[in-house]
Amino acid sequence: MERIEKKILSAILVIFCFVAGQLTANCEQYTAQQLTTPQTVSYDNCTKTYNISSEKLFYLTLASITANRFEIKEMQSKTGYILFKAANKEFLATVVYFGLNKSMLKITPTNNNYYFAPGIVTNIFKYIDINANSSIESIMKN
Repeated sequence: MERIEKKILSAILVIFCFVAGQLTANCEQYTAQQLTTPQTVSYDNCTKTYNISSEKLFYLTLASITANRFEIKEMQSKTGYILFKAANKEFLATVVYFGLNKSMLKITPTNNNYYFAPGIVTNIFKYIDINANSSIESIMKN
């Protein structure tokens, strides 16, 4: 009887994680406090590979930084980097080209001190995940 209850609870937990959009390899969830409290962040959590072109990933990263209200200090589309400031720390977002529809985004602190709020990186990745299938459109000036 206990095994059946555990299986039902496990199934409910998996469904809840999937519906909430938080399903990861180990179903790890962050609370609001964990996202905003500075802590040591692993380098692996600062990189993510996408199945989209590097140009599209660059523009999505730029849009994500703007949407999160981080301050853009410098950017260069040719080499694919964006220098921005968040929570009084500077970060470097670098888009790496792997192939026609394969690219990687690295977001690293410029001072190599990985003690910062993980929500900075997590929110950028979430924005890109949500908008990866949308098309990039030009806005015409009047």
